Amino acid sequence: MKKLNPEASPQEWFGNELRRMRKAEGLSAAALGRLVQVSDDMILAIEKGRYPSLRRDVAQRLDAFFDTGGLFDRAWPMAFGKRDADKKRPDADIRVPEGAERDVQKREGRILDGGQPFNRTGSPEPVDRRSFLQAGSLAALAPLSLAPVFTAELPLPHSISSKEISQVLTAATSISNMDNALGGGGMVRGMAARAMEWSAGLLQLQCPEHLRADLFASVSRLGMVVGASAFDAYHHDEATRTFHFAAECAEEAGNWHLRAKSYSFLARQAVWVDAPDDGLTYAEKGLVRSDRLTATEQAMLHSARARAFGKLGNVRETMAAVGDADSAFSRACPSEDPPWMAYYDEAQHNGDTAHALWDLAVLVGQDPGRAARRFDAAVKGHTDSFKRSRAISRTKLAALVMAKGDPRQAAAIGHDALDEVGKLTSRRAADDLRQLGHFAAKHPGIREASDLRERIAATVAV
Repeated sequence: MKKLNPEASPQEWFGNELRRMRKAEGLSAAALGRLVQVSDDMILAIEKGRYPSLRRDVAQRLDAFFDTGGLFDRAWPMAFGKRDADKKRPDADIRVPEGAERDVQKREGRILDGGQPFNRTGSPEPVDRRSFLQAGSLAALAPLSLAPVFTAELPLPHSISSKEISQVLTAATSISNMDNALGGGGMVRGMAARAMEWSAGLLQLQCPEHLRADLFASVSRLGMVVGASAFDAYHHDEATRTFHFAAECAEEAGNWHLRAKSYSFLARQAVWVDAPDDGLTYAEKGLVRSDRLTATEQAMLHSARARAFGKLGNVRETMAAVGDADSAFSRACPSEDPPWMAYYDEAQHNGDTAHALWDLAVLVGQDPGRAARRFDAAVKGHTDSFKRSRAISRTKLAALVMAKGDPRQAAAIGHDALDEVGKLTSRRAADDLRQLGHFAAKHPGIREASDLRERIAATVAV
């Protein structure tokens, strides 16, 4: 381990303080990275004084996590400000193979009159066979008739018919149901990968012209739910490639609604992996020709903008984007929405906008009540079909109350969240629990907070 000289440079002083605080908390670099939503490579590079372009919002999140009173934020201009960090985003959190993502980003797609023939995605990793579908809740969520698709035992046909398009759409619905109820890891992700491999293969076959748009649209829809599953399991490179693939297919199909949803997923993932500027770009791409989108879709994309601005700590822009999202959602007419937008109901809207307001409350000291009220509405509104969303909203509400309100009330909320998260295979939900545990640790004299922290430690690995 490199021994730092805090007097050598502002960056080495910054890194030395970070390492000291991390070790005092007993955290590994990977654990700290998960809690502040950056990679372990980034944490170690900062600590070694070898990370020249740290974003200021990362420094602010470190302040919030360690409760430094703004130490890292005040040090940021000296250590990193002169290097104009915001002009260049490090790629430590999304490691895309050379050329893979760049090629996709250069293409505009058929809708925007710049399309080129797409390339089939790489083969996903192997999974176990149809025995997956015989067990527990999977049998209720995934029809046994689709077992050959989920286990890659179904050969590709000689040509495309409406039957294959129907199979792809049914697979997308089944995976979405499993992902929402169980999380995107484990068996769900394996089945999703196999279904994606089979469906992508369909695009290489002869297809009657009158079915071509429907085929591309069905594969785009599947790509979105498979990408969401990979995102939830923290396979970010795979998720990014699959979301881009879904957007390409939407472009080929001429489907503005699928295109908007694909860019919404890309925006949310970018915000999660600490690339909020990219998140804003994706959200704005999704809003191109917003007159062709439903009010619900516009609300979805404006809430993605709000989350990006919130992660950046931009109060005015965040509040304006939340207002735009609320305004659009007030005009929502579910009968006008495509089927896959049924999830974006009032509970989802409250949860999405609450995440943006949570960042403002924790990072820059804004009123926590705005986020708390929306999280509470989300928790009460989500049904059992959306257990993961309900668990995440409940956990974030508990963390907010633990950080800014009554720790005993927060502990009660946190125990309810644990009852649900412990049954999921969602790494996002687990990381939110770790964050809640960190805030609980700031109240060592309160038994309820200590008990919650112990239960979190027993449920998820720190």
